[in-house]
Amino acid sequence: MKVADFELYKSLLYDKSGLVITPDKSYLLDSRLTPIAKKWNYPTLDMMTLQLRAIPDPKLVKDIVEAMTTNETSFFRDTKPFTLFQETILPHMIQTRANKKSVRIWCAACSSGQEPYSLAMILKDKEAQLKGWRFEIVATDLSEEILAQAKKGIYSQFEVQRGLPIQYLMKHFTQVGETWALKDDIKSMIKFSTFNLLEDMSRMGTFDIIFCRNVLIYFDEKTKGGILARMDKQLTSDGFLLLGGAETVLGITDKFVPMPDKRGLYIKNPALQPSAPPPTSSGGFTSGLFKRT
Repeated sequence: MKVADFELYKSLLYDKSGLVITPDKSYLLDSRLTPIAKKWNYPTLDMMTLQLRAIPDPKLVKDIVEAMTTNETSFFRDTKPFTLFQETILPHMIQTRANKKSVRIWCAACSSGQEPYSLAMILKDKEAQLKGWRFEIVATDLSEEILAQAKKGIYSQFEVQRGLPIQYLMKHFTQVGETWALKDDIKSMIKFSTFNLLEDMSRMGTFDIIFCRNVLIYFDEKTKGGILARMDKQLTSDGFLLLGGAETVLGITDKFVPMPDKRGLYIKNPALQPSAPPPTSSGGFTSGLFKRT
C-alpha cells in the first residue's frame, strides 16, 4: 500500500474509532479492506481509496472501521476476572446494595458476546442466592455486524470449547446441528447496543461494574486517558472497573487505582473522593485492603 494511502486510513481509523495503526500493520489494511472494496463493487482497493479521498460515503466509512476492529474473545476469557466477579465483587454488591437489590453492569467492547453471556451464566447459577435481585447487563460494541452475531447467541464447536466449562455448555446451551445455541433465559439477560467509546458516555447511565477488557491496548495514551476519565463519571463511587491483563491505569490517569493483589481490578481513587469512602472490609474483603498509600 502506498504511504499516502496508509496515512489516509490511519487518520480515518483514529478519528472514527481511536484505533492506532502502525506501518508494520499495513498488511492488515490490505487483507481486511479488500473484501470491503469487493462488497462495494470497487474493482480494486485503490479505487475505493480514491472514492474516500473524494466524497466518502458514511456507510462505507462505517464498514471500513468495523472491518479493522479486532473481535477476539472467548467465554470466561482469562478466567481471573470472572473469579474476581464471583469472589470479590458480588459479595461487596450483595452487602452494599441490600436495600435496592439492583446492580448495573457494563461490558464495553463486548464483541460477539461471550463476556456478557459468561457473566449471565454465573448469575443464573446463583439465582437462588440472588432471589429478589435485579442485575442489568448492558453490552456494547462499535460494530453493528458483530452485535447482530452476539444477539443470536449461536456459537461453533470451536467457540464453545474455548474456555466454556462443560457444565455450562450442557446446562445453558442447546445443540443445533454443528452449532450451539444459548437458551433464551440467558440471552434475555443481556441488553446489546451500538456504542463508540470515543463518544460522550452520559447517555449510558451509571454502572456499578464496568468490564473494559483487552480494548485499551489498541489506543494511544491520550485516547486511553479520555476513555477512563469518561468511565469514571459513569461508575458509582464504590464501583469496580476491570481491565485486561496487559492493561493498566498507571501513568495514564489518577481517576482509578489498582486493588492490591487483585490484578486487573480497579476502584475509584479514594484520594479524589473525600466525601465517598471506598468499599469496606466484608464479604470476602481483607481488612485494610483499601488503605490509602
